[in-house]
Amino acid sequence: MAYIKYKELTKYFNFNKRINEEDLPTYVTDYFKKDEKVIQAYQTSRDKGVFTNERMVLFDVNPLDGSKKIHIIPYSSISSSAILYKRSSASILFSFDSGYQMELKFIHLDARGKTDLRKLFSYIINTK
Repeated sequence: MAYIKYKELTKYFNFNKRINEEDLPTYVTDYFKKDEKVIQAYQTSRDKGVFTNERMVLFDVNPLDGSKKIHIIPYSSISSSAILYKRSSASILFSFDSGYQMELKFIHLDARGKTDLRKLFSYIINTK
């Protein structure tokens, strides 16, 4: 009998605000390919998550030492996914081909925010 140990790729993010592409700092857009287009972008108090037509780019800032970890994850590496809705929040759960798992939380969502997130989730699962 074989067991696969799943590890967390990163801490979970609590995205609390959707942001416009034109409001993204230059350091964020430096990680995009020339023909890559932003579908949606979110932020926490210090982190950012950008979802493009090809991949997700997550900026994980450590407030203790100021370090920044940047995750660039192509949608094609997602092996399974789920979306979980709660009263005023939602979570997207990913499992990757490598065995790693990740949870992205979106808090303070109204009905429109949940609709936007559903469209993003649908885009991601249909792009891979």
